[in-house]
Amino acid sequence: MTSDKLLFTPGPLTTSRTVKEAMLRDLGSRDEEFLNLVLSIRKRVGQIAAAGQGYTVIPMQGSGTFAVESVVSSVIPADGGLLVLVNGSYSERIARMAAQLKIPVATLRCAENENHSAAALEKALRENSFVTHVAVVHCETTSGVLNPISDYGRVTASFNRGYIVDAMSSFGALPIRMADAHIDFLISSANKCIEGVPGFAFVVAREQPLQDSAGWARSMSLDLFAQWKGLEESGQFRFTPPTHALLAFAQALQELDAEGGVQGRHARYVANHRTLVDGMEAMGFRAYVPARLQAPIITTFHYPAHPGFRFEEFYRGLSGRGFVIYPGKLTQLDCFRIGNIGRLYPHDMTGLLGAVREVLGEMKIPIPVT
Repeated sequence: MTSDKLLFTPGPLTTSRTVKEAMLRDLGSRDEEFLNLVLSIRKRVGQIAAAGQGYTVIPMQGSGTFAVESVVSSVIPADGGLLVLVNGSYSERIARMAAQLKIPVATLRCAENENHSAAALEKALRENSFVTHVAVVHCETTSGVLNPISDYGRVTASFNRGYIVDAMSSFGALPIRMADAHIDFLISSANKCIEGVPGFAFVVAREQPLQDSAGWARSMSLDLFAQWKGLEESGQFRFTPPTHALLAFAQALQELDAEGGVQGRHARYVANHRTLVDGMEAMGFRAYVPARLQAPIITTFHYPAHPGFRFEEFYRGLSGRGFVIYPGKLTQLDCFRIGNIGRLYPHDMTGLLGAVREVLGEMKIPIPVT
């Protein structure tokens, strides 16, 4: 049996052996043990989000995008509108999602290695009176840029607008306090910084606006209020739950706690990121995002300025050595991405750096002498 390659990606990602082993059993979706498992997951996720009284956690089957769409399609009224702060492909996806749902949408755009000022958001809200909700991506995995969600939350709250935060690639590794950031709906996924496996995502919601949204959903299966009501009344998912992914997630939550919670995981990811960036810069690579805006989640690097560099060959060379990276997602620049999250440690980053050096040598791309 061959060993798994290490995944330097933003998810799915490398998981621990014990998380994988947690899935090696079957559990009935209406069994009391399973219902208690779901309840414990909801409680622990709420604690991580500092979501006290007046908040609730709603798991949703499917990928993170499914959960984002469940929020967008459920909590904006028929006469409402959405303002999306766009600085990457995932925030762009939210804007496209709203447009396809026939929700009036405005966008505030900036470069993919920058973020918006709170003043710009305030100006956009003054100019777009139809907007009832604001949406932003906390860590845009297009580039790795980190957006100041608390600053945006204060502005949004001052206009009495709803606030939606896609925390897909940050929740569990970056501290988030729902009330302090004025967040009404936060979305994340099992297979990101909690280090579970794909199969479901979850929404941390403020209960009052959630209850206000009853009857607004534009989809039956993605009806966020109906999903919450079913969980509250019977403890059950409305449709077949991803039992094995939930078992894995429960184990992943235990391992998060054993590492020291969000603070401990953040420290490891920061160490991974620092090891990676120092090593890549020593080989002549340039990071795309300025250090002051960079999250320790995923890092985007420019292609080397050498005519012999071909990303496909670079990727295959690394993959053949057991290291899987990500292609770029920027529209204007040639780049690639390397994730720092998952069950990875600084010594894994060092191993990747050694492989990068070897592959560059095979491609006859010179490495600066340090």
